[in-house]
Formats: sequence, C-alpha cells, structure tokens
Amino acid sequence: MAAAITPTKEITPEQQQELDEVFARAKKALAIIETYDQARVDRLCQAVAWAVANKRTFARLVTMGIEESGLGDADSRMGKRMKIRGVLRDALRQKSVGVIEEIPEKGIVKYGKPAGIIACIVPTTNPDLTPAGNAIYAIKARDVVVYSPHPRSKKTSFETVRLMREALEREGAPADILQCLTKVNIPMSQALMARADLVIATGGQPMVRAAYSSGTPAYGVGAGNSTMIIDETANIEEAARNTRLSKTSDFGSGCSADGNLIIEASIFDRMLAQLQKEGGYLASEAEKALLRKAMWDDERHRTSNTVAIAPQQLAKIAGFTIPADRKFIIVYGDGIGKDHPFSSEKLTTLLAVYRYSGFDQALSMMRGIYEVGGKGHSCGIYSFDQGHINALALAAPVSRIMVRQPQSKANAGAFNNGMPMTSSLGCGTWGGNVVSENVHLKHYLNTTWVSVPIKEDKPSDEELFGSFYDAALEGEIETITT
Repeated sequence: MAAAITPTKEITPEQQQELDEVFARAKKALAIIETYDQARVDRLCQAVAWAVANKRTFARLVTMGIEESGLGDADSRMGKRMKIRGVLRDALRQKSVGVIEEIPEKGIVKYGKPAGIIACIVPTTNPDLTPAGNAIYAIKARDVVVYSPHPRSKKTSFETVRLMREALEREGAPADILQCLTKVNIPMSQALMARADLVIATGGQPMVRAAYSSGTPAYGVGAGNSTMIIDETANIEEAARNTRLSKTSDFGSGCSADGNLIIEASIFDRMLAQLQKEGGYLASEAEKALLRKAMWDDERHRTSNTVAIAPQQLAKIAGFTIPADRKFIIVYGDGIGKDHPFSSEKLTTLLAVYRYSGFDQALSMMRGIYEVGGKGHSCGIYSFDQGHINALALAAPVSRIMVRQPQSKANAGAFNNGMPMTSSLGCGTWGGNVVSENVHLKHYLNTTWVSVPIKEDKPSDEELFGSFYDAALEGEIETITT
C-alpha cells in the first residue's frame, strides 16, 4: 500500500483555534443528542434530509457545486437527491436507541449507543450528497459530525451544512450537531481525523489512507474500475441503455461508473451498434491514441483536467471533435495490464470494450482488469444464465456484483434492489478497507451486547470432530512422576 499523505506543514494557529472551538461545541451537542429518544432523532433525520433534498434547494446546490469545482453534469447529478431519500428510508426503518435487536434463542439483547464525534471527509464530486447522507445516519445514531470539505468545493459543502444546521435549530436541537470546517487543507483534515472518535472517509485514495493512519477508527473506500460482463443471453437493448445511464451519470465521476465492458464474441457487433444508438461515439485508432495521451501523463498518472467532463470537452482536450449529440466515447480495449491504461479506472465519459470467446476467458479478462486497479469495489453482469452469474460471484475479487443493473445507479443502493443506501462503498481487504459492504447505519453505532444464560449448547466430541475423534485419546491419563 502506498504511503499516506504527509502534511507539508503543521496547522496554523488560526486553524488550531477553529479546531478547538469546533470540538468544544461538538462535545456540548453530543451530550444533548445522546439524551434523545427514537422518535426525536427520527424527526431530526427527516428535517435535515428535507432541508437539502427538496428539488428547489438541491438544484441550487448542484449548480453551485458544478460551478465551484468545474466537475460534473447538472442534469444527472440532480438524481442524487433520490439517494438522500433512500438513506432516509433505510435509517427510518431501523432502531438505533435503546434495544435495537433481540435474539431470544441466543439470550442476546443488543443496545445502540452513539459512536461520538465523527470526522467526515467530503469528496469534491459529492459536496452536497455526502454531507446529507452522513448527517442522516449520524443523527439517527445520535452522533455529531464535523465535516472537512474538499477545498475545490468547500463553499457548496458549507452551504449544505448551513441548511441542515438551520433545520436542526427550527426543531429546537443544537445546530452544532453538524459543523463544517472553513480553514481546510490536508494538515487540517489530518488534525480533525486524529481528534475525532470515528472517521468516515470518502474521496481519493491518499486521503483514505491518511484516515487509516490517523490513529482513529476509520471507514474508508477503495478505488473503482467497474467492469461488466455481457454474455450471449443478455438483453442487448437493456445492457446498452443501462451502460449509458451508468457511464454518463455526473459525467462518469463516480467510482461505480461503468468503465469496461467484456462482451461475448457472438453479440459483440450488435452490442457495439446498440451502444452507438444510445449515444456512444466509437473513436478511431488515431483518436484513441490522442485520448490516451490526454488522459494519462508520461508517468501514467491520470490527468485531472479530463476527469468528469462531457465527451465533447474530453475530445477537444485530446485534439479532435465529436458530434454534439454524443453522450460518451467508446474505445476498443487494446489489452489488459499496467501498460494498457484504458483497462484502468477512467472517471469520465469514456468506456473501453473487450471481446471474449468462452466464459472462462471472460473471467480471466475480468481478473486481469482488477489486477490493474479496482479490486474490492464492484463488477456486474448482463446475463440470464445462473451458472454464469454464480461463476462470476465465486471468481470476482469485489464486494458487490450488480446483475442486469447500471452500476453507478445500483451499487450504493437503489429503490429496486436491496443494497443499503449510502455514498460510501467499503471494498474489504482487497481495497485496503476494513469493511466489504456499503457503509450504513450500523457503522455509525456502538453496540452493547447483553447476554443471559440459555440452555446449554454443547455438542458432543463425536459431533464436533467427526471422523477425527478417537475415544481412546480421551481416556484417563496416568499420572507421570519423575
């Protein structure tokens, strides 16, 4: 694993003062919210969610965020307000105060307790969604949150938090349940993480690694390189439509956006034609060479000016033009491996397509792509062959697999699947994370287990050891004296 971010300087006296004041207020707010009952925290969750997720307000935040950062697409980003509704749905359907679960046959009763003061690292691509989603789960768990916004979109995050603070005040709760730092940089974020009780880090890998090295318990996310296998049983129209939805959502800024399609040879040409009907532009070999030069520098680092932009803008930066009606760019995969950057994460409106013959080859290509990057995150399949779906589930080194769904719309939870709603996707040890699931309410809680005696549950040695059990070895042992 690469080294964590090393601060270039200590925080300034002004930053230290802000941090001290923020934590003093956070502790006072925590002492109050810890006393709230379930009905009270549920109402507060609804209040802060509505404050930012109503259409008029969210549209203003979306416009503000895109203008501030220069990243993303306003039309598709508007859909993220539905994610806030999903997080609220999941939060309201669970218990978090007092007894949250009972298992009578085990004699176990579980009680929910706050995790405390949470440091939330906000990515530049979700300056509004991430603060809102974290606020709902944190308030539900009776935590308080201190946000460290990305410098490139800090005004949008600050405005989002301001709106939620006002909602808390209208309900008679302390506004300081939610606070947002203003003097942000890398050293300030590190100081925040070191001082909090829990870190929720959504963003680039250097910041996530810094969270894990902060000395504070942390939930981070891994890099994505979302890949879909499309077999001969797939509904081609559905697969192409969903690919377009996933690839174009917020101009491909999400780590769940489809990046690679591995397509069965007998349907490859039909699928490619359908992708073009959905708005794809098939780049020539010369245009692909220009894209490669524009998207990766001489040291194979991804160039920031080509991330999360419209395909027309991407083509212009590369040095060619495409029609105004094209929604994403398609390139033929020219190989898989570290020397083939198109097999790595793209984070923009560009898609690589690969042809396979035989499902074993599809699995081999999938494994190769994840050796390049994205282990632990996600992949998917368009198939009605349960054998293929099962084979992928057994083979893929990822935490989530979407079947016949657009990954960027489905991985983090959707109203037509059962994934927990979130904006933070754990990637397990594959991705350097402590969890391999969607980060949701349970991760914001401490849990006290209360155990009472039950009828003895002690299998015999014969049951436990099976054919290895030898009664003679369990006989009396003679006392050996010297």
